Amino acid sequence: MFSANLGNWYRYIYGTDEKSVPTISRALIRRVLEYAAPFRKQIIILLLAIGVQTALQMIPPLLTQQLIDVALPNRDLGLLNRLAILLVVVPLVGGLINVAQRKFSSEIGEGLIRNLRQALYSHIQRMSLRFFTNTKTGEIMARLNNDVVGAQRAITGTFINLITNSITLIVALGVMFYLQWQLTLVSIVLFPLFVLPARRMGGVLRSVTRDGMRVNAEMSAHMNETLNVSGALLMKIFGQTGAMYEKFESHSNEVADIGVRSAVIGRWFFMGLGLVASIGTALVFWLGGYLVLQDAFTVGTVVAFAAYLAKLYGPVSELANARVELATSLVSFERVFEVLDIPIEIDEQPNATVIEDAKGAIQFDGVSFRYQAQDDTASKVFAGLASQSRAGRGNYSNMGMHGELPDYQSSSSRDWAIENVSFEVAPGQLVALVGPSGAGKTTLTYLVPRLYDPTDGMITLDGHDLRTLDLESVRANIGMVTQETYLFHDTLRANLLYARPNATEDELIEACKIANIYQFIEDLPERFDTIVGERGYRLSGGEKQRIAIARVVLKNPQILILDEATSSLDSQSEFLSQQALEPLFANRTSIVIAHRLSTILAADKIVVLQKGTVVEQGTHQDLLEQDGLYAELYNTQFRHELVASQH
Repeated sequence: MFSANLGNWYRYIYGTDEKSVPTISRALIRRVLEYAAPFRKQIIILLLAIGVQTALQMIPPLLTQQLIDVALPNRDLGLLNRLAILLVVVPLVGGLINVAQRKFSSEIGEGLIRNLRQALYSHIQRMSLRFFTNTKTGEIMARLNNDVVGAQRAITGTFINLITNSITLIVALGVMFYLQWQLTLVSIVLFPLFVLPARRMGGVLRSVTRDGMRVNAEMSAHMNETLNVSGALLMKIFGQTGAMYEKFESHSNEVADIGVRSAVIGRWFFMGLGLVASIGTALVFWLGGYLVLQDAFTVGTVVAFAAYLAKLYGPVSELANARVELATSLVSFERVFEVLDIPIEIDEQPNATVIEDAKGAIQFDGVSFRYQAQDDTASKVFAGLASQSRAGRGNYSNMGMHGELPDYQSSSSRDWAIENVSFEVAPGQLVALVGPSGAGKTTLTYLVPRLYDPTDGMITLDGHDLRTLDLESVRANIGMVTQETYLFHDTLRANLLYARPNATEDELIEACKIANIYQFIEDLPERFDTIVGERGYRLSGGEKQRIAIARVVLKNPQILILDEATSSLDSQSEFLSQQALEPLFANRTSIVIAHRLSTILAADKIVVLQKGTVVEQGTHQDLLEQDGLYAELYNTQFRHELVASQH
């Protein structure tokens, strides 16, 4: 029973039975150095400062030796005064150099964290919509914050300590050999005992650190999902605050358990290093004392040697631990590089064509699409699988992972969200997309601005394959009003100007008048400077939708994509929104997911979808005569509007 309990305790403390030593990949180190390259000047100055400061630290023990062996026995007051002054000046100069050293190390660390965070943000910005629909926001935030800060600590802490301790060790050994080579040899006999624990602990702490980062990311994701206005509203409505707290409590307990395990591992490790240092110090004092008794050694030399022992065993302990710290701190870099290595799914071709003023001719040619990714590196990275699949290989440039995501849309029961879709939209035409829920209407609208790319087939804009066009110029020509309006936690002005930052006040007012929202804004105490709240929750659904319409009016795109979802609005909001929509269709190509009969009747072409395929297309009258799906939808969903309007 005792051996079983001991085994369980061992597994709790170390978390693994493996004997492997952590691998510090050359590829990873090389990549870290690439990010440090812009700070060459600061690094050179920092190394010089470390060297000078280390040399200054070696002077006080020699001054103490002179004090004990020369100044005091010879009653040399002048030497005593000089030694006293030097004992003040040397630490003062060392302190000033330490301030300069800290300044340059901070510039390097803060510059590194800035560049890493900017690179991560830029890379994540370029991810397709698939990435954001399958990755928790909290996990992304953890990579941008916790992991980047961890990488900074690796540079300003681990690497600086490694250099400082290496220089200190070399200089201390040189001085100690100069003072007494026999005692120096005794001191270094115990060096292997510092290295062996470090080799064992490196792998353990590396694993614990990665687990700690994973559970922290999970806890952050949970907080991000539940502590925003949408999550809080959902929790309260369904009475799930207790259940969500229990889930958070579970994450929090897991974080605490890993923290305890990490702390206990560290204490055992440093206790072992301290014991080895104590044994070495005792041996040196015993042998030094014996040599003093034999008149082969002076008291001042023994005192100075004792001071150098601290400068010897301290760096040796730190260097033994450096392997552990380096292995664990590099986990942060690994996690950052994992994200930076996720392939860009929606990317531009070299020398992509810039399309300035699109005419608005759109053609779908045999387009098929599914939400399952053929190469879904992102989900593996954020599920913590990427590092497992790459364990021991040290490949940080091309992860080459393949997998599939489950569908998240209502079309998830089908392999293809849309399949072999073909239709044309002429410049200036209004095309209405009609079909039951899950037919693929929203998916089609997401493909036009390249939020996704077709799995098969091609979409052209003015005769150009979308994939050959400059992405920014394509989206500059397209305006979208989605079913769920998103507003930033900012002023109405800031949310409106998001579409066109250089718009004038008159243009802003005119856009709001067209969208039937200006009078509402005028009645607010702070007018355009009113804060809309998290996700615009201070506004009603109709008000948010009209703000979204005004935002698109301000952008004035040549192509309009609209999810005309007004069924959830009250009659007054619906009427105002419908009035605001009508001017949008004039003189621009429009693709509308139609929910209202008035829009369908105004359409130049109606495209009817079912289970991801186009089953009918034509005008309202043509489709009624075909007596197919459209006629069925008209009789069950739309005809009552006509009857109601006649009464």
